[in-house]
Amino acid sequence: MIPEKQHSGSHLPTGVREKGMKFKKMFMRFRVNGEEVEVAAPPNRLLLDVLREDLSLTGTKLGCDDGSCGACTILVDGLPSQCCMMLAVSYQGREIQTVEALSRKGDLDPLQRAFCEQGGQQCGFCTPGILMTARALLLRNPDPSVEEISEALAGNLCRCTGYTKIIAAVHKAALDYQEARRKDPQRIAL
Repeated sequence: MIPEKQHSGSHLPTGVREKGMKFKKMFMRFRVNGEEVEVAAPPNRLLLDVLREDLSLTGTKLGCDDGSCGACTILVDGLPSQCCMMLAVSYQGREIQTVEALSRKGDLDPLQRAFCEQGGQQCGFCTPGILMTARALLLRNPDPSVEEISEALAGNLCRCTGYTKIIAAVHKAALDYQEARRKDPQRIAL
């Protein structure tokens, strides 16, 4: 058995992140960004670590390590979830989307494009989590108000901005999605 990389989280149950704890690896299966994947990892492996280290999907970030900043937000079955405290084994068989799922064949998603055009990203560290939270919002509400956007993003912290440009970017993306669906309802699926 190989000891896992340790993090400094005291919020997890005793033993999950203690130094020197060794667990036998097991096979876990997920559907990540539309593809079936299988990973051999110990049962105490966090989903964030599986995504970043085992699957090389490094867009998802570890910010606070206690679920309070939203930098690690992904979609699980279409709902925003913070994966810095989620044991990967608990999410087997679930549909997981990371920020890498937004662009297709090198083309930016309208949400990503709106962030670029509106200056919704600053240093960019929190941007993947914000994009995924915004994606979940637009999936359930294609025409959100400014208040609804603000409420949806309340769990995502950005230390570089006052959120005005982020909210403007999400609003613009909603309009862009609506326009694209109006022009070609079959081509654009949010």
